Amino acid sequence: MTGRLNPAGHPSWWRHAVIYQIYIRSFADANGDGIGDLAGIESRLGYLSDLGVDAVWITPFYPSPQADGGYDVADYRAVDPVFGSLDEFDALMAAAQGRGIKVIVDLVPNHTSSAHPWFRSALAAAPGSSERARYIFRSGRGPGGAEPPNNWVSVFGGSAWTPVPSPRGQPQQWYLHLFAPEQPDLDWTNPEVRREFESILRFWLDRGVDGFRIDVAHGLVKDPAMPDLDERYPSRGPAPTGHPYWDQDEIHDVYRSWRAVLDEYGGNRMFVAEAWVASTQQLARYVRPDELHTAFNFDFLRAAWDADELRAAIDSSFESMAAVGAAPTWVLSNHDVVRHVSRYGGGEQGERRARAAVLLMLALPGGAYVYQGDELGLPEVADLPDEVLQDPTFLRTGGASRGRDGCRVPIPWSGDKPSYGFGPGAASWLPQPPQWRELSVTRQSERSASMLHLYRGALEARRRHAGFRSESLQWIDAEPGMLAFRRSERLTCLVNASELTLPVPNEVRGAEVILASIPLRDLERLPPACAVWLATAGGGADG
Repeated sequence: MTGRLNPAGHPSWWRHAVIYQIYIRSFADANGDGIGDLAGIESRLGYLSDLGVDAVWITPFYPSPQADGGYDVADYRAVDPVFGSLDEFDALMAAAQGRGIKVIVDLVPNHTSSAHPWFRSALAAAPGSSERARYIFRSGRGPGGAEPPNNWVSVFGGSAWTPVPSPRGQPQQWYLHLFAPEQPDLDWTNPEVRREFESILRFWLDRGVDGFRIDVAHGLVKDPAMPDLDERYPSRGPAPTGHPYWDQDEIHDVYRSWRAVLDEYGGNRMFVAEAWVASTQQLARYVRPDELHTAFNFDFLRAAWDADELRAAIDSSFESMAAVGAAPTWVLSNHDVVRHVSRYGGGEQGERRARAAVLLMLALPGGAYVYQGDELGLPEVADLPDEVLQDPTFLRTGGASRGRDGCRVPIPWSGDKPSYGFGPGAASWLPQPPQWRELSVTRQSERSASMLHLYRGALEARRRHAGFRSESLQWIDAEPGMLAFRRSERLTCLVNASELTLPVPNEVRGAEVILASIPLRDLERLPPACAVWLATAGGGADG
C-alpha cells in the first residue's frame, strides 16, 4: 500500500507534532501535598524541552469534587485550588510557550459535575423547567415511575440513571449519567448548552491555549427516542454505527460550530477528539475539513504485538484519514488503559517490545502522543492495595474491575525513597512501588541504554532527519512477522514483531543506522522485538 495525506497547503503543526500527555495529579507536585499541580508542571518544563516534545496536553485542572479524577467539572472557567490558580496557569502558559512548547487543555462537554451550579439548580427546580432542560431528565417506567426510563448502562458499571424526588402525584424522574452519578449528562439539543461551551472555548482561547482535547467526543448527542440497548449495542467499548447514545449524526453540527470559533482566533489552534468508535471510517467523520483537526487512534493502541494486527491498524487509519485530508495520530498508552509495557507482556519481554513499538510509532506519518512515564518504561502497577484505589470503576463494580489507577501512579524523578522526587514530601496520592527507584529520570539519565535515552534520541532524530518530513508511507516486502516501510527514499523503518530472528530485506542492507531499539551487531538479521531506523540514498540529518 502507498498512502499520501494530500494536505491542502503547508501542514499545520499538529500534523507531525509529538504531544506529551500530563495527568496532572501524577506528574509533579510543587507544594508537597502529594498531588501534582500546575506549578509542578512549570518546574519540569526543562525536562520536557530536553525530551523534545512539541506540546503538552494537560488533563482537567478545573474545580471538581474529584469523583472521576477531575473529569467531573464544577466550574469550567477556573482552577481547582489543589492544582493552583489562574495566575499559575497563565505563568505556566507563558513559560511553556517561551520554550516553544504548545499547551492543550482538556474539555469535558458530555457531562458536568453534580456539584456544578447548573445541576444544583436543576435538582431544586420542577420537572419541565428550563433548569432541568440543560440536562437529560426523564420520567421513569412502571408504577409511579419507579423503574429507570430504559436499560442504558453506565460505563463505570450499574444503571446509567439515578432517581430524583418528584412532586406528589407525578411520576418519579431520573437523570442520565453515562459515567458516574456525580457526572450528569448535558442535553446538547439545548441551545443554552451550546452557547455556554462556545463561551468556554473563548475563555481559554483568550488565555492563549493552543488547543483542546475533547473528552468523550463521540458522546454528547443521544437518540431522542431513547430505545433500550440490545445485543447490537454494547454499553462499553468502541461504538458501532447506530448506537443510541454514542456517535449520533447530530454531534457533527456541534463540532462545526466549534471549528468556526477556533478559526476566528487563527494561530493554528487545534482540536483532538477522544472518540471510541468501531471503525476508522466512523472516526474520519470527526476530522472532516470543517470539523475537528485530529482524533486519537485507538485501533493502533489496541493492536496486539503482532505484525499483521499492527499493519492492519496502520493501513486502515492512514487510508481513512487520507480520505478526508486529515493526519493520523498514534498513541500507545494513556490514563485510561493498561500501560503498554505491561500489555506487551511485562518484564524484559514487555520492555523490549515497548522499545520497538515507540520507534514504530514515531516513524509513522502523522502526530504522536506520549503518555507521561512512557519514556521511562513504567509498567502498570497491578498490586495497589484496595484501600488506596479511587477509580469510580473499582467502586461501582464492587471491586470486580480494578479500574485505571494502576496507570496513574505518580512518576519517579529522583532519589531512593518515596516520593522519588515527585514532590517535596514523602507521600503521593497513590503509592509508588519501590522498584521504581531504578526507573527514575535521574537513574535513567545516567544510563545510555535506558528507555529515556531511547526516547530522547528518537525525538531528536525525528526533528533533524529530512526523511520524517514526508507524509507518505510505502510498505517494503519483508519476511512474515516484520513490518518494513519507507517514509521517503531517505528513510526506512524495520520492526521485527515476531519471536524469531529475521533477515533484513536485501534492498536496505548496508544502509546507515540512525537509531535502533536495542544494540545491533550488523544489519543482516533483525532480532525479535527490535526496530531500527535506516538512512538511505544519502538521507542524513539536517537542521
